[in-house]
Amino acid sequence: MNFNIEEMVVEHWPQVRNVYREGIETGNATFETEVPEWDKWDESHLAECRLVAEANGMVLGWAALSPVSERCVYAGVTEVSIYVAASARGQGVGTALLSKLIEESEHLGIWTLQAGIFPENKASIVLHQRAGFRQVGIREGVGQMHGVWRDVVLMERRSKTIGI
Repeated sequence: MNFNIEEMVVEHWPQVRNVYREGIETGNATFETEVPEWDKWDESHLAECRLVAEANGMVLGWAALSPVSERCVYAGVTEVSIYVAASARGQGVGTALLSKLIEESEHLGIWTLQAGIFPENKASIVLHQRAGFRQVGIREGVGQMHGVWRDVVLMERRSKTIGI
């Protein structure tokens, strides 16, 4: 599949929103149950490191980073969000997005990327492992979704060049 990785701009939002909605509908991508409006999403993610995979004007996937804390000591630690459209899964979109996200994060001086992934989302766990993430642990029953307590696999990738 041919696609380009580009910087996400606000004009991508309607398609990014649709890809996000597809992820939510799987029940295994996020605790979110509805896609937020642009302003809320925008405010909760870093202004940098927002990417889309695009082919023929269609967004196939997106990736972005969120700060894990406002404390300055954690300035180089962020949480990864990555979503791939159902029609594009298994075609290298996630791998390309995550690879570019890692590269751009290191240019910004970010030393740790973390991801919280439902254990049932095996494809995402494998994707992150292939990108150099390791499993730190399992947060058991960390949150409820539709009345069911869900575990989250905590994964992280420590830069080999930043902050060492």
